[in-house]
Amino acid sequence: MRLCVFQGTFNPIHNAHLRVAKYIYDKLKPDKFLFIPACIPPHKDCDVNLSVHRLKMVELAVQDLSEFEVLDIEYKRAGKSFTYLTITELYKIYPNLEKIYFVIGTDAFRKIESWYKTDELKKLVKFIVFERENNFSVSDLDYLKDKGYDFEIQNLPFKDISSTEIREKLKNKNADIKFDIPQRVMEYIEENGLYIN
Repeated sequence: MRLCVFQGTFNPIHNAHLRVAKYIYDKLKPDKFLFIPACIPPHKDCDVNLSVHRLKMVELAVQDLSEFEVLDIEYKRAGKSFTYLTITELYKIYPNLEKIYFVIGTDAFRKIESWYKTDELKKLVKFIVFERENNFSVSDLDYLKDKGYDFEIQNLPFKDISSTEIREKLKNKNADIKFDIPQRVMEYIEENGLYIN
């Protein structure tokens, strides 16, 4: 069984996340593609009060997309949402797995050596790295290949956006935001008064 994992803060989830997922799903054709929101992100300063909202927004975003599932595995585990712990749990949940494909942006992948139990993690996954930076060169990451990280780069044929930009647009009530966020997610944000401060 081939499993693809898209783990992240999704604060909030937006259309670029979905485009990345669809693009990689179409290229890799995994048996299962999981969105796994981080309950308590270890590398980001994130409002813990938003954790349940972030999970709900991811569920709403993929509600009609049958190729994707949302797993709340990190909400059932106490403590910080370390990727290594999640991946080892997935191998227990799905015992017939081949190596897991792990979707990650170049910005986060550059920091991979600082992740919890990174030397064990790199043996368990193949990283599918999507380009998120201007003036990026594949050779920039050669040093990680030399250190045993198994990865391939995906050059995405569309403009990426960041959740930071989305939050800024929401705060400033920018009308263009409707093009960046799935409608159900936007309605949920408005109903719950999220990201207005």
